[in-house]
Amino acid sequence: MEDTLVYNYQRPSSLIKKDASEELFLSKYSEIQKNTDAPCFFWGDVSQPFILARCLITLSNIVKSSFNLSPFQMALLKDPIVTAGNERLRFEGFSHCAGVYARVDVLPEGLHGEFLENGTTNVDFNQPMITALGSIRPNEKIMLSVGEKEVGLYKEEEKVVERKVPLPVKWIKGLSTVQIYLSESEKLHTFNKIQTQQLFRGIPKGPVKSDYYLIIRGNKPMFSPVKSVDAVCIGGLNRLRLLEPLLPYIDQMQVFPHADMQSTTWQLYMGNIRFSFSLSRESWRGFSGEGAVLDSLIDDISDEWIDALDKYAYANQSFNPSAFAVEENISLNTTDNLTGRLAAMGLLGYDLDDHGFFYRRLPFKLNRIIGLNPRMKNAEKLIAEGKVEILNKSLARTEARVEGTGVHHTVIIDNDKERCTCEWFSKYQGERGPCKHVLAVKKVVCLKA
Repeated sequence: MEDTLVYNYQRPSSLIKKDASEELFLSKYSEIQKNTDAPCFFWGDVSQPFILARCLITLSNIVKSSFNLSPFQMALLKDPIVTAGNERLRFEGFSHCAGVYARVDVLPEGLHGEFLENGTTNVDFNQPMITALGSIRPNEKIMLSVGEKEVGLYKEEEKVVERKVPLPVKWIKGLSTVQIYLSESEKLHTFNKIQTQQLFRGIPKGPVKSDYYLIIRGNKPMFSPVKSVDAVCIGGLNRLRLLEPLLPYIDQMQVFPHADMQSTTWQLYMGNIRFSFSLSRESWRGFSGEGAVLDSLIDDISDEWIDALDKYAYANQSFNPSAFAVEENISLNTTDNLTGRLAAMGLLGYDLDDHGFFYRRLPFKLNRIIGLNPRMKNAEKLIAEGKVEILNKSLARTEARVEGTGVHHTVIIDNDKERCTCEWFSKYQGERGPCKHVLAVKKVVCLKA
């Protein structure tokens, strides 16, 4: 049975003041019934089984890779998240260190079967499944089943079924952050098969400790240790080698850098199958610790709104913030906040080609969100202990003092610029999300609004 939607905050959001249109929205989507007991989400075959098998093996290799974890830590993490919805199948996973995110999308034209219900599960691809995938021949017919508790592969007389396993906490945190980064990324380059293969031949052998840059010289893409105009910064360049097994089968590759170069996404196109591959800023930085969703957790949102938004996204199988704002007559600032909240709760992924979020309900308890974000939890503790003092407040600027351990920190929020005198801010300069002191001040200001 799907977990009940529960959220720690009980106070309605100060940003959402119900008017007639919002009351209509709440009543309309509160009536939607979700089938949470469907044993099977999808049953059918795929038009490119050989390519899908190669993609799933690559995804499994990514999940088994690590760039900063010990073997013991690696043994604690599992395999792909599988979503059936909107007439497509999606397989998602992280490297063990959560610094590499990958997703396989099988598009509607590549599936021949029946979607009985929309849903998501998390399974572990063990050796029998990998062996079965590796034995698939071109044009061989296979059948797939995706259910709430298992994923099955059927070929000739052979059947391999993988059961549902717990979703790693590190993945839950990383999935929320990476979707926000994807939504802030734009396509910069498109390379054909030959250009892509030539580009990958230029990856240096062995680990790469310094940043490299994707640059264009003439009509030729290449990796360079020297930065130039319009270059795409890539940390941990050697991680791209995980894509090499797929290069013989691609039609083209597109590159989507994040607006602030906090990630890069490399999307491979193979007929009716897409393979998305996102790298964190450096190999030692996992997406799970970036804090991209923390700002969206500042404002309180009632359970009623979360439940209605969950059902809205479920009914549409997508969530376009701009279209939602126009359709429901809600401000863009509010919808941006809601989008971040839904992503943090594991209810949204992002599709680069569609320029919009898709719905997928991760199998975990939603009331754990605050516990998964210790900076927000610590910010709330600072507020509860009365350690936040607003010194000056105007429309554009806020200055505050926050008590720390044996020291007072000064926080200044000037329009969209945030500064704090703490060690965290000094080290990261806001690149990994706001510190607990900035979060506490912003939440206090919001509560007083």
